Amino acid sequence: MATPSKKTSTPSPQPSKRALPRDPSSEVPSKRKNSAPQLPLLQSSGPFVEGSIVRISMENFLTYDICEVSPGPHLNMIVGANGTGKSSIVCAICLGLAGKPAFMGRADKVGFFVKRGCSRGMVEIELFRASGNLVITREIDVAKNQSFWFINKKSTTQKIVEEKVAALNIQVGNLCQFLPQDKVGEFAKLSKIELLEATEKSIGPPEMHKYHCELKNLREKEKQLETSCKEKTEYLQKMVQRNERYKQDVERFYERKRHLDLIEMLEAKRPWVEYENVRQEYEEVKLVRDRVKEEVRKLKEGQIPITCRIEEMENERHNLEARIKEKATDIKEASQKCKQKQDVIERKDKHIEELQQALIVKQNEELDRQRRIGNTRKMIEDLQNELKTTENCENLQPQIDAITNDLRRIQDEKALCEGEIIDKRRERETLEKEKKSVDDHIVRFDNLMNQKEDKLRQRFRDTYDAVLWLRNNRDKFKQRVCEPIMLTINMKDNKNAKYIENHIPSNDLRAFVFESQEDMEVFLKEVRDNKKLRVNAVIAPKSSYADKAPSRSLNELKQYGFFSYLRELFDAPDPVMSYLCCQYHIHEVPVGTEKTRERIERVIQETRLKQIYTAEEKYVVKTSFYSNKVISSNTSLKVAQFLTVTVDLEQRRHLEEQLKEIHRKLQAVDSGLIALRETSKHLEHKDNELRQKKKELLERKTKKRQLEQIRIRLYGRIFTTPSYRATFH
Repeated sequence: MATPSKKTSTPSPQPSKRALPRDPSSEVPSKRKNSAPQLPLLQSSGPFVEGSIVRISMENFLTYDICEVSPGPHLNMIVGANGTGKSSIVCAICLGLAGKPAFMGRADKVGFFVKRGCSRGMVEIELFRASGNLVITREIDVAKNQSFWFINKKSTTQKIVEEKVAALNIQVGNLCQFLPQDKVGEFAKLSKIELLEATEKSIGPPEMHKYHCELKNLREKEKQLETSCKEKTEYLQKMVQRNERYKQDVERFYERKRHLDLIEMLEAKRPWVEYENVRQEYEEVKLVRDRVKEEVRKLKEGQIPITCRIEEMENERHNLEARIKEKATDIKEASQKCKQKQDVIERKDKHIEELQQALIVKQNEELDRQRRIGNTRKMIEDLQNELKTTENCENLQPQIDAITNDLRRIQDEKALCEGEIIDKRRERETLEKEKKSVDDHIVRFDNLMNQKEDKLRQRFRDTYDAVLWLRNNRDKFKQRVCEPIMLTINMKDNKNAKYIENHIPSNDLRAFVFESQEDMEVFLKEVRDNKKLRVNAVIAPKSSYADKAPSRSLNELKQYGFFSYLRELFDAPDPVMSYLCCQYHIHEVPVGTEKTRERIERVIQETRLKQIYTAEEKYVVKTSFYSNKVISSNTSLKVAQFLTVTVDLEQRRHLEEQLKEIHRKLQAVDSGLIALRETSKHLEHKDNELRQKKKELLERKTKKRQLEQIRIRLYGRIFTTPSYRATFH
């Protein structure tokens, strides 16, 4: 990038600007003058292109007395330190090329650009042309606030200058071609579309922008045709869906009629069939009865020989029983004699056993006495050895003092640990209270949802039963299935529920929404055909309408008192919202206030809306097919019944996340408590070890005296009995 150079006049009463550094390769030699310059035209040479600035000359312009700048052929940006006159050069380029003063954002009158204290100013710009350079001179009269124009030193008008400049494709008002410092912020705010158009004007042929505008108009027409085609396609799909729903109902009606006719015919035949069945059963039972009688007769005839044989055997049995009784009496007498002999033997055996036990006791007592004597001898020897060891032990007091200090330090650590445990317990109690509060909030949300389900159960019991079946059988469906619309809709404000209930029919409010035709057929077959429940089902559009923009911005309608479209009054799952936008155009129906009702005639005529809601009324607007006149009808809004209960699902999700965070904190606190308890347990164990060690050291101090006393006592016990003393010696 070439850096422009300039020359200043001789010193004047006002301070002059410092000259910019020169770039010898990109400037044309200039000459210093004290009066208005009379410069010769520069001929075309070098790498300049059509319209390039060859020279800029200023006299009494802003901060300059006289200044001439000769930029190189690659001038792209003017840079320099603060106060070096960059803005003065930029203003000279703008005004010298017939630009408007207001474009610079500094002053709206050209006279303000003349140096203070001077009555006239001049800007001269030389532009490169292959046929000969073009010199444009603009003289400014401060008193009259007028400009006098010259081309190649010949007087001319501003219009001719603008034409000459435009012929060289110079556009001072185009920020992509000429960007003053004060316009950088405005340039940054340009959209991509505005930048493209400005670039086309800047570097493209003149007809490019014209063709672009025509292309945009054609695209708008194409969008309108696409929208019209899409609306007709959607209408066709809705009619096909409606026809499919009616087709199933008609088929079920005819099937029901066939079944009823068959039932009527079978009911007429039923008595004859029952009579025939009973008659056949009677004949069969009669034959069985006769056959059984004959069998009984034959059995009785064949039973006579067997009866005689039974009587003979019975007599023989009586004889045997009499003989058995006699033998039993003899056996009983012999048993009594044996028992008497057995009792005598048992008494003798018991006496022998008592004598043996007494002998064993005496033997054990003797063994125990010998063992005690041996143990006592061993104890005396051990005590004597330990007494010798104790006499040689060193002073134990330093060890006892060290252990005492360790015990004191461990007690301090235990107290600190116990304090931390108490803090953790308090923190856990606080978290438990927060958890209970969040649980209570979630229960309240669930209670609100139960209220909506209770309303559904009371009004549409079949639909409610179908909801319960769906919740237990979601695995039977391939795609998403939404519960009835009245359960999935969540109003942002309860007072607006009346608009939704008056706009969406009751049959659709209790309809299930499917994303798949196959899933809907499975559902209807199970619920309608098998369970005989009266339910409604609809299919969401394949392409989502949930985020489709309205044809008119709400800002355009606010002047009539409209504050929202129906879609923005509630939240719903995407399939439900998409179906409602496609079927009932909730994204196109605005909701107004009393202000809307007061100027309803104007609203109908100017907005051309098909449906309108005011505070308490609904307006439907149609155009007569014959007279092309606008016809409107209005109805009063009914009170909302189903959608008045609002469940803030977003807040419920927030509470669930909060509950998860509390659980996470509780786990962290529990982990901390476990670690602290382990630490406390370790300190307690160490404390017990030190206490035991201290106890052992203290015991060792008095061990000698205790051992001496024990030895004396044992000797006394041994020698008190003559038999013990004789044995010991």
